[in-house]
Amino acid sequence: MLAKRIIPCLDVNNGRVVKGVNFLNLQDAGDPVDNAVYYDKEKADELVFLDITASHEKRKTMINVVKKVAESIFIPFTVGGGISGIDDIRNLLKAGCDKISMNTAVVKDPQLIKKSSSRFGSQCIVVAIDAKRCQAPKKVPGTFSSWEVYINGGRTPTGKDVVKWAKEAERLGAGEILLTSMDRDGTKDGYDIELTKAVSTSVNIPVIASGGAGNLEHLYEALTAGCADAVLAASIFHYREYSIKQAKEYLAKRKVAVRIC
Repeated sequence: MLAKRIIPCLDVNNGRVVKGVNFLNLQDAGDPVDNAVYYDKEKADELVFLDITASHEKRKTMINVVKKVAESIFIPFTVGGGISGIDDIRNLLKAGCDKISMNTAVVKDPQLIKKSSSRFGSQCIVVAIDAKRCQAPKKVPGTFSSWEVYINGGRTPTGKDVVKWAKEAERLGAGEILLTSMDRDGTKDGYDIELTKAVSTSVNIPVIASGGAGNLEHLYEALTAGCADAVLAASIFHYREYSIKQAKEYLAKRKVAVRIC
């Protein structure tokens, strides 16, 4: 059995780590390099760095910050935000990250998934999906789930069905799905288990659950009831409510396979 992964997330805005609620009301949570070094020492399984306003502001990811983080840590490192093509992916991989996370660019051009996975390998291509519950989901059975894909940092609805899009992303060559519930993001009310399970059981690639972690039980629920392969969390780790070690020890006691060093 593959070990489940615990992944802290650094949402970065103007060079600082931030955390908000439902993608709004951002609060400062420190320096990205300092946070990255802390999580490396804490034995996090991976780290995700998201430049959360890059796509909306139509600019590139802050590659200088990415390089500094990559030079400071030894755990796998995923970067997302402002990536629009093959050259962006190449530059970020050269800067030292291990995987690339894309949302807006691949929704606008799904073939970018196929092109990038063919060029760099599917193992480093992560498709990020920002999902929001529909106010009035379509009623035709099998044609639409209860969640819609959003882009541009959660600002723009696309009309795309989340489950269908996850399946298409896998077919085109994505190696992993980073699934964020916009409704739960920053609320600390727990992950959207229904959403997580719907996507996780519909694809054969790993799914990272994101949005809503408030305690260790929430991590357990996402990995078991939600069938996720990994859990992403920010607030509970950034503000030192829990350590990575505490999270892993808790999960191990609950019979969840995790890597404990």
